[in-house]
Amino acid sequence: MLFQTENTEPAAGKENTAGFSGWAYDWAEALVTALVVIVLLFSFVMRVSTVDGDSMLPTLHDGEFLLVSDLFYSPEPGDIIVAKTENFDYPIVKRVIATGGQLVDINFKTHEVRVDGVVLEETYINAPTKVSYDVTFPLVVPEGCVFVLGDNRNESSDSRDSRIGCIDERRILGQVVLRVLPISAFGNPRAGE
Repeated sequence: MLFQTENTEPAAGKENTAGFSGWAYDWAEALVTALVVIVLLFSFVMRVSTVDGDSMLPTLHDGEFLLVSDLFYSPEPGDIIVAKTENFDYPIVKRVIATGGQLVDINFKTHEVRVDGVVLEETYINAPTKVSYDVTFPLVVPEGCVFVLGDNRNESSDSRDSRIGCIDERRILGQVVLRVLPISAFGNPRAGE
């Protein structure tokens, strides 16, 4: 009687093929999962925005890329936000100065910005506030709105301009949480105040 033994050695080349296809499958699965997570993250939690112009100098510069989040966001004075406006085709990047119910007064002779009677210490601005536009002060910010100014006050269209005015909170795309590009400026832009 002849006994046949089973060959347990893999055929030449089969092990490498199975190993490579298994590795490729695992890698592709990880890549697809990562892409789905990124798409969901940027669809529902965060988005990328670009600074357009010099209105936020010296804090933000033209062409910088920002990570913006509106998840559980409620605006507060000092926040840097990205918002849509009715009279501009592109989102604007500005700093929240006051929220609904607060009184804003700007003295263009002394260059003081007051909120509820308190002069703001604005270490982040490029130059004293001299340009007035067409909004009359003092101004009470309507409930559900924010009053915004650019850090480069004399080169910024913002809530002093009736084309922008006080921005409805529903038009806020989110708060700037991170400057991602250029890499040399990576970080939270508000931290530099």
